[in-house]
Amino acid sequence: MPEKFKYKIALTLIPNIGDILAKRLVAYCGSAEAVFEEKKSSLEKIPGIGSSLSYEVINHNIFQRAEDEIKFIIKNNITPLFYLDSNYPKRLTYCEDSPVMLYYKGNANLNSEKIISIVGTREATDYGKRICEKLIADLAIQNVLIVSGLAYGIDICAHKSAIDNKLATVCTLAHGLDRIYPAVHQSTAQKMLENGGWLTDFTSKIIPSRENFPRRNRIVAGISDATIVIESKKSGGSLITADIANSYNRDVFAFPGRIDDVCSEGCNNIIKQNKAALIQSAADLVYILGWEQTKNIKAPQQKKLFLELSSDEELIVNVLKEKDSVTIDDLCFVSKLPMSKVSALLLTLEFSGIVKSFPGKAYRLN
Repeated sequence: MPEKFKYKIALTLIPNIGDILAKRLVAYCGSAEAVFEEKKSSLEKIPGIGSSLSYEVINHNIFQRAEDEIKFIIKNNITPLFYLDSNYPKRLTYCEDSPVMLYYKGNANLNSEKIISIVGTREATDYGKRICEKLIADLAIQNVLIVSGLAYGIDICAHKSAIDNKLATVCTLAHGLDRIYPAVHQSTAQKMLENGGWLTDFTSKIIPSRENFPRRNRIVAGISDATIVIESKKSGGSLITADIANSYNRDVFAFPGRIDDVCSEGCNNIIKQNKAALIQSAADLVYILGWEQTKNIKAPQQKKLFLELSSDEELIVNVLKEKDSVTIDDLCFVSKLPMSKVSALLLTLEFSGIVKSFPGKAYRLN
């Protein structure tokens, strides 16, 4: 493994430096290695760092821990993913607080064309399990990657249903890859390695502490095209994931339940508050996300425009010329423009009649 990974991993081990500040350090210094070579006086001038955090950077004693982690990675055939690497999940790159480092054991493509996250209560009812199983069975034809958190209830039901339907499935974990939690799901987790995998931003020896789960949830929300909530009480981790997904401008869906059912109260509430779209079947999901449009993709045609466009508008139009339909996330990825900028450009182009929007945040030339 390249020596540079020692610095990338070490970057995540600096006390009191989170993912946002770590990325800022790399942006100002040029690389993870350069962060540790920078003078304290220069580090202090970086916004958000200051005197105390710059001291943490230069007075580090973390390289041995980073080297130990590299040994663990090599021994266990784990793939480290740095946020600037080409194989890092591209959907996560649009999320400001996405992990600087991910650790992945598996064979599923984390940049699959279609990825959904399924979350819900740990105390799933037969109703919730039936919905989950039918949803995944009906999505099998779409070749979707199923992401969840390996927890009791809806999570493990989603993973098992994906395995039964020969769909790839990845679990995101709130601890290092040296263990599986809960241990009772070990056998399912092992089956997932045949067509799927395990994903975390925690190094080995990190236990599944309570505060780790909300942090894990941002990966569940950010790595997928949409988050589906199947049964949730009035409060819980699945609703946290839904909120995070909304903050990332991702689609959120929920299955409704009886108004007097405690396990459906959370789903009913986020539908009522317009935080999630109501769905009743896989067909609803496929339609809203625009996946059925891919069945009859026409050969690309040269399109000519006779309008004066700004350089950024022309960049967006040129991307749209190449494909029949492009999501806003892919537009951001290809154009290298921030989400806010691309959203504004698309709105202007739509008002001008140049582009047209479709369900699932997809766009095409008019």
